[in-house]
Amino acid sequence: MIPQLRRLDKQVHGVKPYNRKLAARPLLTQSVTTAVLFATGDITAQQLVDKRGIKDHDLKRTGRMALYGGIVFGPVATTWIGFLSRKVKFANRRVETLARVACDQSFFAPVMIGVFLSSMATMEGASPKDRLEKTWWPALKTNWMVWPFVQMVNFTFLPLQHRVLFANIISIGWNSYLSWVNSQSVAQQGARLPAKV
Repeated sequence: MIPQLRRLDKQVHGVKPYNRKLAARPLLTQSVTTAVLFATGDITAQQLVDKRGIKDHDLKRTGRMALYGGIVFGPVATTWIGFLSRKVKFANRRVETLARVACDQSFFAPVMIGVFLSSMATMEGASPKDRLEKTWWPALKTNWMVWPFVQMVNFTFLPLQHRVLFANIISIGWNSYLSWVNSQSVAQQGARLPAKV
């Protein structure tokens, strides 16, 4: 772990209590953290990207993101990161990191982007199949422009217990993007529907 991260415990109020909760109940702590950060990503998308303003903020959309983050992504990502740390091991640290990133981007990313888009479509009452056909491949390609580098840093410098948190912090921007992609698909779908008489 890099020295700056070791000093973080001493400098930032709240890190030690968070670490204690993380040690005592890792899955619950990561899941709650993920729910909060997914909601933050959606709020960012609605307020900074879509410029909706407080009056037009879609609270249900933010709720869906928080629900997905806490119930689906948080537990799955925590389990996945632990699995990679236990099962993908090599004597050479660089090879080990590259192998973990390759597994993450070849298996986890494509599946979880699909799960996200399908989950959002289902919660919105839309067709998961249509959503996947329109948005999965573009979202996955964008993922590959961002996440391999992020995960290289994550797997190289961060201890296991902070990897999901690090990914979640970076995910504020990523979740803003996913929320925006998802909302664009919803808007396009609405534009094609015949007007109600």
